[in-house]
Amino acid sequence: MRLVLATRNAHKVREFTRLLPGHEIEPLPDAVELPPETADTFAGNALPKARAAARATGRPAIADDSGIESEALGGAPGVRSARFAGEGATDAENLAKLRAQAPPGSRLAYVCALAYVDAERESVFEGRCTGTMSADARGSGGFGYDPVFLPDDGDGDRTMAELDDAEKDAISHRGRAARALLSWLDPD
Repeated sequence: MRLVLATRNAHKVREFTRLLPGHEIEPLPDAVELPPETADTFAGNALPKARAAARATGRPAIADDSGIESEALGGAPGVRSARFAGEGATDAENLAKLRAQAPPGSRLAYVCALAYVDAERESVFEGRCTGTMSADARGSGGFGYDPVFLPDDGDGDRTMAELDDAEKDAISHRGRAARALLSWLDPD
């Protein structure tokens, strides 16, 4: 099945192409405008984006909203993860702000809400990956907060940015949400 991914983020297009084998992932056409992310939940942001992409293209669409929640910060940055250090903040700026505010060893969770919409149905699938904040940023793989995220399901020594794609996909929040979507789309 061809799925329009409601993003122009090249990292996410590559990741969902890996995570949804057997399905062709297309980035959002440039002419399609997405609604702003104004909801206070990941699902509340993902579903309107998938609806807009499906409506504009006439094809099945998926959209995700994902981020990191810090227990030490009461769940922040949450849905504001991409803008934690301000509108237009870089990954490095967002990561620096998290490291300045949450202590090493504190609990973290990556969360992904993955919405699917076609002409007849819609659904949202959630994936979570829990872990702790590492004392230092390590690794060159991944993006965002990966260099400080020590996953509970990992070996205890490597951050998400130090895992290879297959290792990360097996335990990540997006990997878990994508597998739930695949089970729903392809139930056999």
